[in-house]
Amino acid sequence: MVRPFVRTGGRDRPSRPDVRLESLVLAATGPAGGLRLDHRRVLALAQGVRGGLAVAEIAAVLQLPPSTVLILVCDLMDSGHLSSPVNARDDQPDIDILREVLHGLRTKV
Repeated sequence: MVRPFVRTGGRDRPSRPDVRLESLVLAATGPAGGLRLDHRRVLALAQGVRGGLAVAEIAAVLQLPPSTVLILVCDLMDSGHLSSPVNARDDQPDIDILREVLHGLRTKV
């Protein structure tokens, strides 16, 4: 058994706080040379699926701890091997505007 900190090079936190277990990742095209074994396994899995995979799915298929896979995925995103679709939350309106609309709807009824 290989300890998780060995797989991540001693790191215990992902480099990107916005990447979570439910985050989808997509494989980018390009060479995978120079990557460590676990990074290559994650990338190969992502390359074999259209539409992306959730980080939790990658962890389940590879039977690795989710926290370890988060770090590996962030490494691959930092190197340009993986990307993530734009988060839908970025396109949502401000909560204050939604409250004003709700208030306006309630006063009209």
